[in-house]
Amino acid sequence: MKALVVGIAGGSGSGKSTLARHVAAALSPVPVVRLDMDAYYRNFTHLSDEERRRVNWDQPDAFDLELLARHVGDLAVGRSVDKPVYDFVRHLRGRETVPVHPAPAIIIDGILLLADSRVRELCDVRVFVDADADVRLMRRIRRDMHERGRPIDEILEQYETTVRPMHDEFVEPSKRYADLIVPHARDNVLAVEMIVAKIQECLRPDDAVQ
Repeated sequence: MKALVVGIAGGSGSGKSTLARHVAAALSPVPVVRLDMDAYYRNFTHLSDEERRRVNWDQPDAFDLELLARHVGDLAVGRSVDKPVYDFVRHLRGRETVPVHPAPAIIIDGILLLADSRVRELCDVRVFVDADADVRLMRRIRRDMHERGRPIDEILEQYETTVRPMHDEFVEPSKRYADLIVPHARDNVLAVEMIVAKIQECLRPDDAVQ
């Protein structure tokens, strides 16, 4: 039995990861696998630290979409995968990986999840999380300062030179592929209930009680 794949896309800081966590928690006791697209950034080991800081991390070529699509496809048919671990301080993949085992439902979140057809076509349910640009920027500033130790000047420069232009070019247009557009994802209880109900509807009864 193929697993149900749910893709949750949206701009950086939109709340897509929070929505994915809420949906996964609400599906309990149904086993759920969560994949974050951020783990699949390409490993630019041939670049210096300074060169890696200047990479445009907000466009499709920054991601190893082939590996992500292969991992989603493998999990969907019952094969385990080794998910990479990405170090956002050094902009490199870690040496270790995380084993991920199949489950009846797979939830993936990422900024460009719906922008690439290889990954998009693997998703049975496609969700886009919508949030105002100023909200997304404030959340990104808090995250990058507290979790990744980046100075405010670097965060704002990156937002102006790559994050905002790439959002307009790639992320926002991918909204048209969504089955459901969710505003205010962090406190949108109705959206969580709708997504969970759709997943439960698609899962076979014997899967739901495993």
